[in-house]
Amino acid sequence: MKPLFPLGQIVATPAAIAAAGDSLFTLINRHVTGDWGEVDAHDRIENELSLREGFRIMSVYTLSNGVRIWIITEADRSSTCVLLPEEY
Repeated sequence: MKPLFPLGQIVATPAAIAAAGDSLFTLINRHVTGDWGEVDAHDRIENELSLREGFRIMSVYTLSNGVRIWIITEADRSSTCVLLPEEY
């Protein structure tokens, strides 16, 4: 699928890298192509608005080991951060 927005510089916390391992790139690809994962209905609507208006975009995924991963692309699209919720 085609990317919907620029990711900017991609950064990830050591804990997110350790938890996601090889699936990190798959999760980033899901994020940039509009598969927001497990965000609630409100955040899903916000992400769709953010695509049009240039606001922050957030995705949430739960790994097979139960660890949750957040991916957040900044409003100005300068960077995308992969982190664990407790690191926010």
